Amino acid sequence: MKMISLLLLILSSCLCAATFVVNVTQSSYEAEENHSITLEWTFTTRTQGSYRELFIYCEANTDHGVLVLYQVHEGVEIPESQDDQFSGRVQSDKDVLREGRIRLHVSRLRTEDSGLYLCDVKTEDGFNSGRCRLNVTGKTEEFSKTFWSIALIIILSSRNVGVALNYKNRKLDLSLRQFQLQLKASHNTGSKGKSWRSGLNVVMAPPTVK
Repeated sequence: MKMISLLLLILSSCLCAATFVVNVTQSSYEAEENHSITLEWTFTTRTQGSYRELFIYCEANTDHGVLVLYQVHEGVEIPESQDDQFSGRVQSDKDVLREGRIRLHVSRLRTEDSGLYLCDVKTEDGFNSGRCRLNVTGKTEEFSKTFWSIALIIILSSRNVGVALNYKNRKLDLSLRQFQLQLKASHNTGSKGKSWRSGLNVVMAPPTVK
């Protein structure tokens, strides 16, 4: 009988663990330096569950190491456990915890905040975790992208102008050559006098380039 009870307890624990899930509303976030962002996770909850059985541990895996972002122990927030990098910049929405939602508002973002954000959640129903990625871009980075985009447009425009000028120069050179040939042909008929002068008046018209 005791063996059956033990097996039922283990089975119920496994079922609870299997049905308890932690999800993220977004798998990836993009933000600019000095702006704010809201990171959100959801977890399975029951209305009759005890708030004292709630344990939350959120961390940020960045280039500067693993940093504590937010922690709840037996339903009570522990702000002193927060890493100095996030001190005074993270605010939690306590009203939505009972609804099974973790909502963290991170202000005055820094480029070093970029990384993988992980939240472990444990309740009387089980344990699970969810993760998302945050990428914070700096102003210099945005300026660099804009600068190179403008530079590329200028280079391409200059190249097109150069091609157009080269085409016009070739047409002008061809017109001058035709003018010289016509002038030479008229000069060869100089012995005819008046016909030479009338021919010259015709060919002396300046070449036009379109």
